[in-house]
This record gives sequence, structure tokens and C-alpha cells, in this order.
Amino acid sequence: MPMIEDIIPNAILQRDKKTYAIVPKIPVGIITPEELDKISAVAKKYSIPAIKITSGQRIALVGIEEEDLEDIWQELDMPKGHVKPTDRNLHYVQACPGIAACKYGVQDAIGMGQEMDKVFRDISLPAKIKVGISGCSFSCGESMVRDIGLLGKKSGWSLVIGGNAARRPRIGDIVAERLSKEQVISLTLRFLNYYSLHGKVRERTARFCERLGLERIQHAILSDDERMHNLILKEEHHD
Repeated sequence: MPMIEDIIPNAILQRDKKTYAIVPKIPVGIITPEELDKISAVAKKYSIPAIKITSGQRIALVGIEEEDLEDIWQELDMPKGHVKPTDRNLHYVQACPGIAACKYGVQDAIGMGQEMDKVFRDISLPAKIKVGISGCSFSCGESMVRDIGLLGKKSGWSLVIGGNAARRPRIGDIVAERLSKEQVISLTLRFLNYYSLHGKVRERTARFCERLGLERIQHAILSDDERMHNLILKEEHHD
């Protein structure tokens, strides 16, 4: 018998056991004036009591009556975001401004985030994943505590896996460095495919990486050239 909050997709039952929250999909937190107008209009029309900016750079509409859900989604005309812990897919991609606005940015965090969302939004996984992208080493995109993280450096991207900021926090593992945009997409896809094959149902990447270990994962997803590249980088770091 499914839990009541699992019966209605893309909505999560609130503490009062009567109303719901929904989260329109807003990749990397970039939203248009027209989309803001739609959110404002439905909030006023349906007397939605709370509009909350989430930690994942999304906007939650909280306190919606069940009978209003479908009409609100139709009037918003925005993609539906995943909100349930049981949704086993990409929940969101968050990103800092990167070189688009920040004086410290050295990589295009927003562009990379939009590409990651486009490529991985429909992939089925053992558990939900969250992606954090930072255009520099200050890591404002919380890259080290996300299932997939990217840290921008002048030499390219560092790919982080297995981070988590939940009840059992974990700093992620850097699996490869000095990557191009194309290499990031390719290597992330290889990791997610490996995770899909070997991960347990509802096992987050943090626990998956702890169980298998970084060395085993690297051996499985890195090519011989990439492993050699990593060894060279490690020697440079030690010098």
C-alpha cells in the first residue's frame, strides 16, 4: 500500500496532512521574469500561503489544496520538479554564477549546470542525486557535499562524487581533475551507469562510494589514459 504522499506525483504532503507543496523545475536557479509572473499569479489566485526559495535554488509553493494542484500546474506551464525522497533520479542542479557574473569565477558554472541538467534529467538511478557546480575553488555551489560535484579551476574541472550533506554527512571524493566540459559529461555518465549497475535501491552515492571505495570506482570508470593522467597529477601535488 503506497504512502499517501506517493499517490500524487510531483507534490509532497505537508505536516497538516491536508495541503501540498510543489516545486517547479528551475535548473541552476535561472528563472525568467515571465516565469516569476506566473508564480506570482497562481500564488495570488489560489491564496498559496508560502513561497519558499529552497537550498537547491528552486522555488517551493507551499500550502496548496489537493483539488488545486492540477490547475496550478497547468497555469504555471513549467516543468515539474522532483520533490519526493523516493524519486530515484536527478533532483536538481545548483550552480554559482561562475564567470557569468562573479569576479572569482574561472569556469562557466551556469552553462555547465544547464548542460548537466539537460543530459541527466531523465536518467533512472538507484536513489536520488543532487548536483553542485562551483566556478572556482570557493565552492559556493556546495560541490563537495553533493552526489556529483564540479569545482572550476583555471586548468579545467575537478569531478567530485559521493558527497552528502544529510544525516550522515560525507565530503566527496575527487575522481578526476583538469577536465574539459566534454570530459565531465562523459565521465559523469560513466559513473552514473556504474552506480546504476552496482548501487542498491535507495543507496545514495555517499554510501555507495564508501562501500566500494574510490580506487575500485576509478578503475571501473577511468580509461588507461585518464588513470595515467591522475597519477601524474598526484605526483605534481606531492612535489
